Amino acid sequence: MNRPTIAILDPFHPAIIQTIRDQLPDGWELSIADGQTDTARAEAIAEADVALIMAAKMTPTLLAGAPRLRFIQKMGAGVDNIDLDTCEASDITVARLGAGNAIQVAEHAAMMILAASRRLIALDGRVRGGHWDKEPARGVIQHIHGKTVGIIGLGAIGKRLARILTGFEVETLYCDPIPAGAEIEAALNVRRVSFEELITSADIISLHLPLTSESRGMIGADEIARMKPDVVLVNCARGGIVDEAAVAEALREGRMLGVGMDVFSGEPPGSSPLFDLETAVLSPHCAGATLNNFAAITARAMANAEAYLDGKALPESDVVIDPRGGEGK
Repeated sequence: MNRPTIAILDPFHPAIIQTIRDQLPDGWELSIADGQTDTARAEAIAEADVALIMAAKMTPTLLAGAPRLRFIQKMGAGVDNIDLDTCEASDITVARLGAGNAIQVAEHAAMMILAASRRLIALDGRVRGGHWDKEPARGVIQHIHGKTVGIIGLGAIGKRLARILTGFEVETLYCDPIPAGAEIEAALNVRRVSFEELITSADIISLHLPLTSESRGMIGADEIARMKPDVVLVNCARGGIVDEAAVAEALREGRMLGVGMDVFSGEPPGSSPLFDLETAVLSPHCAGATLNNFAAITARAMANAEAYLDGKALPESDVVIDPRGGEGK
């Protein structure tokens, strides 16, 4: 194929675009969306052979307007923003980058655990406003040493978070349909329990699982009611897993110590009942988005794109759909 064109549909920072340009194979071209409208994205992908995407939604309409598109590379693990049925019907191969940002997301989750436990955002605002609330703070903030942490989903990110938390000397529980194995459990000092035991026993709960029909709405009002009254909940996974209104109500009623939310049920959320609550630590789905990790992400993405266009096999763990050889697991 002569001069392949790669579509970039996400509003990447110029430094990220430059990172992609620096690793672009000779003769390849970029087609960058000029804005985030449907029209801008459609124009960028219309003549593309490959799309590198992060959060951009790959809808049936967008895909239908890209007759040359044959390969979509998600620059992360979750593919819930890609219409896989349309891709399969159109013989478009889809790949992901599993564990590509495990360290970054785990660090962000740990930061949110600490920030929510210590009411960091609220205290920062108070200090900037001329207040010095040392003693009032002492009455509400908590440290995490010696607490029980529950990790739901012990994949690459969950394992990395468990490793980080060993330094805080916490008890770490995990819930996952696949046991980690005795050796990993010993190395990470984690213990596998049921979902019910985890949500009722943990002082801190961190979510690290994909959004599926089983996980959608996993944390709602009923589950929150069974949690400890000073629980900290962190979601750096997918927004649809948590009922944000139920979380906001629990925070307003003092039934949770705090939450950290990097993801929302609708993104961007526009509005959320969490926005007005100083006990909520919020970020724009950026847990895995660090500049110093993107060169490695781009290298893997480009290697997959080149392999596909050369007719070579992709790493099995990266394959989501490959009409040339079936579906990945």
